[in-house]
Amino acid sequence: MFTGIIETLGTIREIRKDNENLHVTLSASITPELKIDQSVSHNGICLTVVAIKDDQYTVTAIKETIEKTNLGEWKVGDVVNLERAMKLGDRLDGHIVQGHVDQTGICKKIEDANGSIYFTFEYDKTQNNITIEKGSITVNGVSLTVVNSKENEFSVAIIPYTLEHTNFKNFKVGTKINLEFDVVGKYVARLHGLRN
Repeated sequence: MFTGIIETLGTIREIRKDNENLHVTLSASITPELKIDQSVSHNGICLTVVAIKDDQYTVTAIKETIEKTNLGEWKVGDVVNLERAMKLGDRLDGHIVQGHVDQTGICKKIEDANGSIYFTFEYDKTQNNITIEKGSITVNGVSLTVVNSKENEFSVAIIPYTLEHTNFKNFKVGTKINLEFDVVGKYVARLHGLRN
């Protein structure tokens, strides 16, 4: 489990294909604190550390993960949001995040709101995920509050601190992002017959 509060950023140093899997090697300030078999959220994708060498570590993504996320589009040099799993007894500053991406979305609009920045995202409604006004959403692993919730799009307001300390600063119109919908929203959708 994660909280959606990003600890740091990691930079992709190598991507290696192995049959249907991808081995991704990153460098990050938290590398010395990592352990083999530890779960780390990468842009909201829960991946397991399989190797550590010096200031770099490697995670492996299987075919299903590659197909359901934006991981297949990652390139060497890309910057990803990182969060280690939460510890029992810690404050839950964001919301409960599983690290299981539900689907991807596309950045549709970026607006400067004189102190914050509004990002609008569009997603495929046929997968029966929904957002709830003022509910939680995870975008590339970042816990955010939904505003302007619509059938297949929503917006979030980003403060300057979040912009500076996440990869939101690299988003452009058309950027593909990972979405994990709030577990409460999933439950509501199920109650209303919107999801199997």
